[in-house]
Amino acid sequence: MTATPSLSAAHPHQVLYGLDVDALRLPEVVEIAARTIEEHGRLLVGVVNAAKIAKLRVDPVLRDSLLTADVLLADGQSVVWASRLLRRPLPERVAGIDLFEALLGLADERHLRVYLLGATPEVLDRLRLAVAERWPGAVLAGSADGYYRPEDADEVAERIAASHADLLFLGMTTPRKENFVAAYGGTLGVPVVHGVGGSFDILAGVTQRAPEAWQRAGLEWAYRVRQEPRRLWRRYLVTNTVFVGLTAAELVHRRSAYPRPVPPAPVPTDTPVDLSDDLPDDLRDDLSDPISDHLSGDRPDHRREKHDG
Repeated sequence: MTATPSLSAAHPHQVLYGLDVDALRLPEVVEIAARTIEEHGRLLVGVVNAAKIAKLRVDPVLRDSLLTADVLLADGQSVVWASRLLRRPLPERVAGIDLFEALLGLADERHLRVYLLGATPEVLDRLRLAVAERWPGAVLAGSADGYYRPEDADEVAERIAASHADLLFLGMTTPRKENFVAAYGGTLGVPVVHGVGGSFDILAGVTQRAPEAWQRAGLEWAYRVRQEPRRLWRRYLVTNTVFVGLTAAELVHRRSAYPRPVPPAPVPTDTPVDLSDDLPDDLRDDLSDPISDHLSGDRPDHRREKHDG
């Protein structure tokens, strides 16, 4: 499964804070997702807000996950306002939860298979009921709560791959969902992968989304703080302050785009590997035939056998 080709070339994008942010509206993103599913491609959806931009320089895993997204959208209204201030305007905010609901609507219309990963078991139960009630045409391919142990992540990814889902939604916090997508997004076999953060709680009726007036005013973060002040006030104070400082720095000096991370090229197991050129002359002749046989890949690849079986 490969990424849908030439996404960035098909529409405008803006470089903001070193990120290539796509200048898309919500219906355009849904159209791209629908086409990706039809073509059995891959679409990793990334969303960026003030908090993520504040963490870019200190969290390389988060940064790389955003850089490897096939579509990167402005989830925060503050990012849209900053784009206009910096004269690199984005057309609108595409909130993660709005895209979540729109893609569930697509699944309802086309009877697509959906996998839900994240939240607590109780929230997940309520979310499954809500999805079945609001989007009855969507097929629930599977679900798992987000409180699995790190050592169980491989098994979780395997279950998702075995579900043959068309859409995967991750209801986990940043940077956990980005880290999961970075580690497994390319191997799940799911055409569309979208990290939706706390949207599971909202659709399940556990928490409330800010009223539209708060959203239009760019104060959705303040509404969250109002609901959970002890947990969130310090986080938003720090990230918002850093974001304002970074925006001021962008006004003075435009940051070029971060380079897109390049995954290491795998070494073919059926091709001999000659490491002698990397050795000193006095050790090069000491390489024995058994070692050379091992390096050439004569030993069976048990992991491949297990995967294929």
